[in-house]
Amino acid sequence: MPRNYNRYQYETSPRKLKPEYTPAKNPYKQKKTTINKNENQKKKNTIKNKNKKAKTIMYIALAFSILFTISYRNAQIDENFSEVQDLKKELALLEKENEQLEVSIESNLNLSNLEEQARDLLGMHKLTSKQTIYVDLPKSDYIQSSAEKIVMEEEGLSFKSLFETITNLFK
Repeated sequence: MPRNYNRYQYETSPRKLKPEYTPAKNPYKQKKTTINKNENQKKKNTIKNKNKKAKTIMYIALAFSILFTISYRNAQIDENFSEVQDLKKELALLEKENEQLEVSIESNLNLSNLEEQARDLLGMHKLTSKQTIYVDLPKSDYIQSSAEKIVMEEEGLSFKSLFETITNLFK
């Protein structure tokens, strides 16, 4: 084919010339450099994608565990609060029952009720004038206050012991 170098070209880029010799390509030989680069790039991309997926899964798991912990603590707080309320109600009932028992005891402890129960249940009677015995005691008082005696003895002992130590020093 004759080459037409004199022909005018309207484009801005120059015309490409074909080389006169083109080497024959081996169809069985693979390009190692491009395949290896593509494989390495694909491996890197898959590893990056796996890492991104793993990170998002970890963040989701972390958020879920935090929310689960918060909800568990709130459930425990609610349970303890209801237990406290039940105990307060039980305490109020016991206090009310205690007050009612105190009122009933006070009403049963008056003198007329005691005399009636002593007569009916125990068979007791009031004393008559014949059953009363009078005892004559001499006018002198046999009671001595022990507190004054101890204080006097302690004062006397301390003064005596001080006097004895002084006399022992001069001997």
